[in-house]
Amino acid sequence: MLSATSRPYIAASVPVLREHGLAITRHFYTQMFAQHPELQHLFNMGNQASGVQQQSLAAAVFAYAANIDNAAALAPVLERIVHKHASVGITPAHYPIVGRHLLCAIQAVLGDAATPALLAAWDEAYWLLAGELIAAEARLYQRTATAAGALQTLVVMETRRESEDVMSYYLQTSDGRSPGSFQPGQYISVAVQLGELRQLRQYSLSDASDRPWWRISVKREAGNPTTPAGQVSNWLHDHLRQGDTLLAGAPFGDFTPGLAGPAPITLISAGIGITPMVATLNTLASQASRRPIVFAHAARNGQHHAMRADLAAARAQLPQLRSVLFYEQPADADRLGSHYQHQGRMQLSAVVDESNREGEFFLCGPLGFMQQQWQGLLSAGVPPTRIHREVFGPELLDHLI
Repeated sequence: MLSATSRPYIAASVPVLREHGLAITRHFYTQMFAQHPELQHLFNMGNQASGVQQQSLAAAVFAYAANIDNAAALAPVLERIVHKHASVGITPAHYPIVGRHLLCAIQAVLGDAATPALLAAWDEAYWLLAGELIAAEARLYQRTATAAGALQTLVVMETRRESEDVMSYYLQTSDGRSPGSFQPGQYISVAVQLGELRQLRQYSLSDASDRPWWRISVKREAGNPTTPAGQVSNWLHDHLRQGDTLLAGAPFGDFTPGLAGPAPITLISAGIGITPMVATLNTLASQASRRPIVFAHAARNGQHHAMRADLAAARAQLPQLRSVLFYEQPADADRLGSHYQHQGRMQLSAVVDESNREGEFFLCGPLGFMQQQWQGLLSAGVPPTRIHREVFGPELLDHLI
């Protein structure tokens, strides 16, 4: 618990962090990487270039200060951070480095306003948080029998084009087995060497958990004038072929839809957010689940609708499955078939009705899409406790800031 001495300084920091948080995190990363360049192998340097990582940390620091006495609100956020840290191999040795550079950044940006008492309060608050994360990460490593940063070499047994910009990669051990168990909705880290820089990226496992392989389905991030192209996704699309090997970590992630029970389950996705939903759907199919299932997906058109074959196979195995597909801009070829039911953006009036309103809802897709569907579900009378989102970034903290 934060001491009575430090508490007023942290409380007073909230408006300061709202104004200067991004400047602090930018300074933090610049100085930390300058003195510890080896950490660039752990951090997503694409997110550094786009500014997403700096925004995420600024939001996290602000949310922590604003909710330091609200453990219930912070707990699910910390759990998600713990899984992300484990997926990249964070260890206790990293925390003193981060703490030192974070305090230096606060001092550099705030100048004379960063009094010794304020810095002492933030040092105490940081180590309270770090202690919680270190302990939780140790428990997670132990529970999963995983060493921090451990990677295994997997063989690409097959590649499959899923859509215009999505490729699936089927991964096995060298002796043709599944690399290990996982829960639908979890992700793995893959490591790619880009010149002298090794980069880790996380991709959801996109097939049923009982298959003799892991499958990841990767969207090529082409980039645009405001967002750099995805270095790792483009490398995988351009270089990874059947018979090649890939370094991958253990499955992590707490976005794991419960599969048991009779209540309806509704899986709502857009774009590449379909991957954890297909993993969940395929696992329900392999278990011959009898619970009511709604699979709602939004895509630009048929060329950008990945994993249609999985949905067709699930329909054949799950007679109770109802799929609701939206194409924003259908192509002429789409109109000739039955690939979608609705034109335009997803409208929840076609998804939520009395048959599934009392069930569980899972969302995955671009930030704007999830925010819209979240609000739509609330307006439809779905309690927030039954709405679950797969997010990691500044948007993870929307409800806290």
